[in-house]
Amino acid sequence: MRGAGVAALDLLLPPRCLACGAMVEANGLLCPACWSGLSFIAPPLCESCGLPFAFAVAARTRCAACLADPPPFERARAALIYDDASRRLILGFKHADRTEAAPAFGRWLARAGAALLADADLVVPVPLHRWRLFQRRYNQAALLAHAVGGGLAGRPVAADLLVRRRRTPSQGGLGRQGRRRNVAGAFALKPGQADRLRGRRILLIDDVHTTGATLLECARALRRAGAAAVDALTLARVTLADG
Repeated sequence: MRGAGVAALDLLLPPRCLACGAMVEANGLLCPACWSGLSFIAPPLCESCGLPFAFAVAARTRCAACLADPPPFERARAALIYDDASRRLILGFKHADRTEAAPAFGRWLARAGAALLADADLVVPVPLHRWRLFQRRYNQAALLAHAVGGGLAGRPVAADLLVRRRRTPSQGGLGRQGRRRNVAGAFALKPGQADRLRGRRILLIDDVHTTGATLLECARALRRAGAAAVDALTLARVTLADG
């Protein structure tokens, strides 16, 4: 009966490409043209921040930025380069209620972050401030965390572990230092959650890694609260300086 219902719905509302709206075989897919336009990140990568290198490097090599200023997370990985093609997908997911994309994005995250997920004790999304969550009605990072953590990797998801203590202005248009100042001290462990965190390896989930300011601040908050280690996994990342 379920199969018949899905088939009937597909006749009335044919599955559409997540990016351009062209008809596809099933919901949650991209058409061949949009799929070929995406740039998936693959090795060689910085061992620490996951920045793709343009040339072959030795295993466990770190980029110059991570050598000069080691981040508080151990490893960061992303599925896609943030460019015109991925931006359209992510902005639709983030701001236009295109939440049906979460399962597909979860699969991409699972592939990009397989090693991180294998080591994770707990999957934690970057939180929204309560007023922004009220306006948007959903936290896109939490949807990603549930899609990849609970849905595919079988890892427990703690969507309420971190809280955003103040409503920070949008990071758009800010450079690296401006972004860091904007989110400094903005995140904290939810009261009463210390035992849930202490001694565990945490995998942070967010949509885009731009300069890394938000991930850095969340990782610091988790480490201060007793996390043994923190990794980070995002759907996309900017590869140019200052985003």
